[in-house]
This record gives sequence, structure tokens and C-alpha cells, in this order.
Amino acid sequence: MRGKISEIFESMQGEGLYMGVRQIFVRFFGCNLACKFCDTPLYAFREYTPEELLERLKGHPGKFHSVSFTGGEPLLQKGFLKNIFALNHKRGSKNYLETNGTLPSALKEVIEGADIIAMDLKFPSSTGLKDYWGEHHAFLKIASQKDVFLKAVICKNTEEYDLKRALALIKDINEDIPLILQPDGECDYALLEEKLERFRDICLSEKIKARLVPQMHKILGVG
Repeated sequence: MRGKISEIFESMQGEGLYMGVRQIFVRFFGCNLACKFCDTPLYAFREYTPEELLERLKGHPGKFHSVSFTGGEPLLQKGFLKNIFALNHKRGSKNYLETNGTLPSALKEVIEGADIIAMDLKFPSSTGLKDYWGEHHAFLKIASQKDVFLKAVICKNTEEYDLKRALALIKDINEDIPLILQPDGECDYALLEEKLERFRDICLSEKIKARLVPQMHKILGVG
């Protein structure tokens, strides 16, 4: 079994609830979506066996919070992911999965090995794609077994009805799951500020734990 990996590097987490913690990042090649705001197009990869990837992880001996398995979409390579999850656990490290939240059947196969799940909500008015509410609902139901939080990219064209659909989904599963409202990194924050604050207020009125969190790694210019 071999996995297609685009990058392996160490840095701080720049998004979400764990922003600022030190991690090793393993970026998986390939994605099942093509969001308009995507900032990580991937063009090349190297193939690893799970054991070879583990040796690369061991080459980062510093103190890290966890290993972030990101992409692309890691769950497209679910068999490889399941294996590296198990090997990484054996060395005493946590598995942090960053995912677009559209592949619930794949998550079900690897959920035992995940410790933290950073799940995207893909608002159709943001992505320019079809809606994934059914997939998101099934995915979050599985992910809620673990430490999970949600992220939604807010763009100039993001519509309020998508936010309200997301809040209904969260409340149907567990209203205590945090939601990160993340401004589109390619858009001037000033153009989004009013919308973000209005969206946050809507979340709070619905008793959903929402935070406005920009992509700090872009602001600080780190990997």
C-alpha cells in the first residue's frame, strides 16, 4: 500500500480551535472538490508506504501537539490513512484530521484512529459547487464521536440561508460543536467584516458556539 503525499513539513496550526499549536503537517494529494476559494492547488506528489511515512515523521523529533493529516482530501486515501493513523498512535502521537466533510463512509472506516477532526462545511454560495448537506449531516454524526469542530469559509458571495442551513444541521446533532467562521483569505477583510459579525450574531442568537478566526498563518507569513 502506497499513499500519494504532496508535502511533509512542520509549522504552527493557522486555523480553527487549535490555532497556534505546533504540528507536523502531512498534505495528501488529490481532492474530490474544486472550491472557488481553494488556496492549496496540488500538482505533484511522492509515494510512501505507511512505514516510510512514519520514518519521515520520526525525522521531526521536536515537541508537537499532533500530526495534521490534511490535503487535498486525506479520506480519498482511506486505507493508507487508517494505517498511518495506527502507526502514529503507536509512537504516542495524536492524529488531527483536516477534511472537507463530504465522505462519511470513508470516515467511518478510519474514525477509530482519529483524535481531532477539523471538518469543513462547504456552503454552496461560497464554493460555487452543489450542496453537500446530506453528506455533511452523515459525516458530522460520525465525527461527533471524537473531538470535532467545524469551519466555514465566508466569502463576498456567501448567503445567509447557507449559514442557517448549517446551524440547523449542527443543532440536529449537537449544538455544543463549535463553528469557526473563517474569512476568505483572498478577500480584503474589510469587505467581509460586516457580514462576518452579522453571521456571528446569528449563530449566537441560535445558541451555537461561533468564533471569527482568520487564517493566521497567512497573516503572519508562515507555512
